[in-house]
Amino acid sequence: MRSAKPKLYEDEAIVLDILPSTRLERASHIEKNMLLAQVLGVEHFTLLEAAINQSLNPRPGMRIYIGKDVPRPLIRIVRRMGYHELTENAKYELERAVEELVKSREERIVQFINTCGPLTPRLHALEALPGIGRKLSMRIIEERSKEPFKSFADIEKRIGIQNVDKIIIKRIIQELSDPNTKHWLFTRPPAHQGI
Repeated sequence: MRSAKPKLYEDEAIVLDILPSTRLERASHIEKNMLLAQVLGVEHFTLLEAAINQSLNPRPGMRIYIGKDVPRPLIRIVRRMGYHELTENAKYELERAVEELVKSREERIVQFINTCGPLTPRLHALEALPGIGRKLSMRIIEERSKEPFKSFADIEKRIGIQNVDKIIIKRIIQELSDPNTKHWLFTRPPAHQGI
């Protein structure tokens, strides 16, 4: 029997954009004192549309609590959404938000680099990172087996690559924006994948 995957919920999000009130008028189930916003979940990088009470004064870059016990008159998650549905402002803010989250998760990402394995018999997770091919991934695996990496700077120094944080940011944006992505290393798979 196949076990169901646990549902992934976000407790916190970063506001990417506040939408024009014309979009809110089409959402008849949302109260008049609410603003429609595009947000990025902090834990699983989930793109969401949310109704946020005007009293919270939401603005791009602001972190908000969206957990299950948030009062619905304050914040209500309307739906999951795709990258192609984001406004241009939201896409711009998305890169800044992802950069902030990558920097705050350096330890967790370094742990991923220290422990990740093959995705398929022919593709290692490291090779899915932009600019990391087979040769470089083998070098990373060899170095991490001698001693686990401690930071982005440690990886850069020992492997000789630049801007590990930018490589991770690029991968996360790719996972969110490319509908042909087959492997999700850092983000929640899109809803249409049925996962």
